[in-house]
Amino acid sequence: MIRREAVEIVAKSLASKDIAVSANGFISRDLHEAKDRATNFYMIGSMGLASSIGLGLAVKNSKRYVYVFDGDGNILMNLGSLVTIGSLKPKNLVHVVFDNSAHESTGGQPTNSALVKIDMLAKAANYKVFRANSKIKLESILKKIKNMSGPIFVLVKIEKNKYVSRRIEMEPTLIKTRFMKAISS
Repeated sequence: MIRREAVEIVAKSLASKDIAVSANGFISRDLHEAKDRATNFYMIGSMGLASSIGLGLAVKNSKRYVYVFDGDGNILMNLGSLVTIGSLKPKNLVHVVFDNSAHESTGGQPTNSALVKIDMLAKAANYKVFRANSKIKLESILKKIKNMSGPIFVLVKIEKNKYVSRRIEMEPTLIKTRFMKAISS
């Protein structure tokens, strides 16, 4: 399974009122291409901060599920967010990490996810943890967690691939304005 396929599977599972925050780079491009919605917040820059933004949104929007679309390189850059999320225990946060052991958006440099089990770090930080190695397993996990209380961590093992989704054409200020309007209604 490649990242674009996995992102699409998770995106299709979102309910209309769910919020999605995606990490910078290819993950945001993939989410935009798979299922653009006003309730998606695409991080254009700020590597590693999608989980922190997702936490803030989850705390302030307790009646909506907040899905964080993150990469292994992003979460390894901001491990402190796992601890903060685990200590605050937002029931409506689903943190999905697409792990190919590489910084694919910047040329494929290796991350340390092959050496350090990110899902075990999340478990130690009080998340409910799931691991998917196939499309079928990912779909099964997404159904299982639909009404489960979080924080939930789903590690999705993916393969590196040369497929690159189109760039997001919206200006960052439009992404922010559109998103804020959508979640306030």
